[in-house]
Amino acid sequence: MAAEATGTLDPVSAIALVGLVGVGAQWLAWRLRVPGIVLMLLAGVLIGPVLGIFDPVRDIGPLTTPMISIAVAVILFEGGMTLNFHALNDAAKGVWRLVVIGAPLGWLMSTLTLHYVAGLDWQTSAVFGGIMIVTGPTVIAPLLRQARLARRPATLLQWEAIVNDPLGALAAVLAFSVVMVLNQGETLSAALTDLGIGIVFSGLLGGLAGLGVARAFRRAYVPEYMKVPVLFVLLLAVFALSDRVLHESGLLAVTVMGIVIANANLPSYEELRRFKEHATILLVSGVFILLAASLDFATLAKLNWRAGLFIAATILIARPVTVFLSLIGTDIPMKERVLVAFTGPRGVVLVAVAGLFGERLAAIGVSDGASLGPLAFVLVAVTVVLHGFTLAPFARWLGLTASGKPGVLIVGGSRFSTGFAEALRDAEVPVRITDTNLYHLRRARSAGLPLYFGDVLSESAEHRLHMVEYGTVVAVTENDAYNTLVTTDLAPEFGRDQVYQVTRYKSETARHALPVTLGGRNFADGKTYGELETLMQEGWGFRTTGLTAEFGFETWQTQHPDALRVGVLTPEGLFHMSPGAPKASEGWSILSLAPPKGQETIDKTVPLAEFPVS
Repeated sequence: MAAEATGTLDPVSAIALVGLVGVGAQWLAWRLRVPGIVLMLLAGVLIGPVLGIFDPVRDIGPLTTPMISIAVAVILFEGGMTLNFHALNDAAKGVWRLVVIGAPLGWLMSTLTLHYVAGLDWQTSAVFGGIMIVTGPTVIAPLLRQARLARRPATLLQWEAIVNDPLGALAAVLAFSVVMVLNQGETLSAALTDLGIGIVFSGLLGGLAGLGVARAFRRAYVPEYMKVPVLFVLLLAVFALSDRVLHESGLLAVTVMGIVIANANLPSYEELRRFKEHATILLVSGVFILLAASLDFATLAKLNWRAGLFIAATILIARPVTVFLSLIGTDIPMKERVLVAFTGPRGVVLVAVAGLFGERLAAIGVSDGASLGPLAFVLVAVTVVLHGFTLAPFARWLGLTASGKPGVLIVGGSRFSTGFAEALRDAEVPVRITDTNLYHLRRARSAGLPLYFGDVLSESAEHRLHMVEYGTVVAVTENDAYNTLVTTDLAPEFGRDQVYQVTRYKSETARHALPVTLGGRNFADGKTYGELETLMQEGWGFRTTGLTAEFGFETWQTQHPDALRVGVLTPEGLFHMSPGAPKASEGWSILSLAPPKGQETIDKTVPLAEFPVS
């Protein structure tokens, strides 16, 4: 009742609102196929300064800053856990250049832009320039998921964002230490000594914590059900301890900890990574809502026309110059350099750290310090919206997307798999067949189909098969247990509604039935592997039938009672497996496995737009 009387929310209601709005914005963005980051930003501004429903300072109070700090630490740790050195491959040299050369060069370019374009003094420019090294893993990850970039540019952007994020915070600490020396009479050697000790301590702490976790998990010192809680608590402890030694060094410590764990080859790594991914989605939602709701229009109004020039110069000059100079002498193609150079969204860490150091600079008498918060928010808002809407089309224009449409990954080489893949290829749907037995792939090789010889669950497949190219997995091997293993393992990555397997033998009996959490969905009217292969040997083949206003789905069913509907093709050329496919209508096509033409009755007066493909 008190909240209603004062127009405020109690902390529990406020936190619940943040979660509801943040996750709701991400879900709506998925439904509308627009960048989730943009909707989260708009939602936060709407419930915050526009409608006044939620004010973090008013409704949550002093917990706001610690909540954001912990959330950023978890996000960076999860990002570190994705940085497996084996995944670098041909992008290793580029990543090294963007970190070792790009970070200090970006600091210099940002400082010059802030001073000469935005009009800030040198002290404020140096501090904010260090923070601007970061490109925002909280923003890059959702954008890469949406844009479906080719492997190397995606790797470059991901590694640069995660590794440079803590480096940007530490660069700001270094610059601020120098400013303190100039304004308060401290000795430069003492400030730099404290900074060096803090950096070394945080790096060692994160590394030792990661090694300790790997050793404890590998030797079963921690039971399976406690691994995630232990990891989460240790992460918070490492972050807090490092931050007490040197402010903002906790970000470096948790990033190092995540990278060590990612490269430790832990048996439980996938479970740990997926939990952290789920936590990160919640935390990114919450942090963006908190930051957007904290926006003060009155403060933004104080910015002048030079702020607009600063944003333009950062996007069009500072970022491209930094990337192009850093990548000189590498074998990275020019198209990929252009994509990376003009993709530099800023995120949560920039706003949080800029606000903190802006207050500190203002407290010691640096007048321009008050401008950091508003400038940081505007830079984040503009880059998030700009790259959110332009990254995917820009990458497509450069020819650097994984594929124009999601493909189908078929596990298992057989007559059925080869015919199915040929039908998809003829429909211009990307497809690839994988198998651990080279002999099973002989038909697919003769047909000129894309292949992968090896286990789809192996580490090699993870690095060589760009999984983002595929939207559906179909397991069609003669081994039911392997089909179940593949679909169960890949379901979290592709979505359980996009993994399929041939019906298991005796799956209808209680003794052989599996729980719904295992395996994929069945297709082809529940036919088993043996039954499908028998049909192919008897001359059955794949056919694509176009539907019209006169020849609809019901007519097709009537005239092809024996055909097995495998999937449908939308007018845009997207493929959906059955039974997950929606009911086909005019303009759609049905992909089916049908008996030989002589064994079925077809009304020749109806235009079928039908052709055999096997």
